[in-house]
Amino acid sequence: MRPAVKNTPRLKNVMTPFPHSVDAAAPIEKATEFMREHKIRHLPVTTRGALTSLVTDRDIKLVLGPDFAYPRDLKVRDAMVKDCYIVDITTPLNIVLRHMAEQRIGSAIVTRRGKLAGVFTANDACRAFADYLEDVQSLNDGGDDGGDDDDDDDEA
Repeated sequence: MRPAVKNTPRLKNVMTPFPHSVDAAAPIEKATEFMREHKIRHLPVTTRGALTSLVTDRDIKLVLGPDFAYPRDLKVRDAMVKDCYIVDITTPLNIVLRHMAEQRIGSAIVTRRGKLAGVFTANDACRAFADYLEDVQSLNDGGDDGGDDDDDDDEA
């Protein structure tokens, strides 16, 4: 008999809910300070209140160069991702994951009815997949910790 498998996680349950954003015209320092304060690496960007893009800590570092000097007129729009991946919260998780893997991107902006709902990152995907595998292992083993009882791996 085949063991029961847990339902596939849904995007809304594994994303990082994050209703905050930064305006594209804001100084880059504002985005940097906000990300540092909230311990995040991805920040949605708006233009006149409409969701338009994303800026990451990596994008900012690339714009600043090796000396991390802030030019006086550097704005968030100068560092933001030009073609951001935006998905609706109802998009199946496997579709989002496949697109992120095929396009080699590390995050997606998640919306609900066109409004910012959160961010889904590669870290969120890893955490969700680990949780999923632990649940499946628990179902298959009846609660075992998932350790490998095969001692053959210890032989060199």
